[in-house]
Amino acid sequence: MKKIWIVFISISILSSCMSRSAQKMDILNPIPLPQSERSSSKITIEMVKKDGVYYIPVDINGVGMSFIFDTGASNISISEVEANYLVKQGTLTQEDIIGNAKFSDANGDISDGTIIRLKSVKIGQKELRNVEASIVHSQKAPLLLGQSAFERFGKVSVDYKKQTISFE
Repeated sequence: MKKIWIVFISISILSSCMSRSAQKMDILNPIPLPQSERSSSKITIEMVKKDGVYYIPVDINGVGMSFIFDTGASNISISEVEANYLVKQGTLTQEDIIGNAKFSDANGDISDGTIIRLKSVKIGQKELRNVEASIVHSQKAPLLLGQSAFERFGKVSVDYKKQTISFE
């Protein structure tokens, strides 16, 4: 566990050399996303399509980020950059580290990663607590919102024509 925490601290030092404006653009909302709408108990979120993938706004431990809606991903996945940012914000701590794992990507490549617990995953007014996620040890790994989150949200509907996702 100490090795993982040392990696986080090392990454923190490296990323502090980056400009603040670059961090905000890359981490918080690289793609401007619309706000959610609420009608009765159903929450509808507009998705933004860019480069053939859909992005949705997600708050992770209170920090807004743009995630790829990925039905092929098994869980929530973030890169070291986002993990480091959450550490800097004080919303990801050593106590949230569960362990190490190996991950297979869509190309079949295997990479090392870390399993963590996110205190909060919030989409619109829907919130999950204590959600397992993975940190892929790559600076350029995309933010993926996968099946483990959607299963816990319950009924999820996607309207590709309107570019919306709804949670009931």
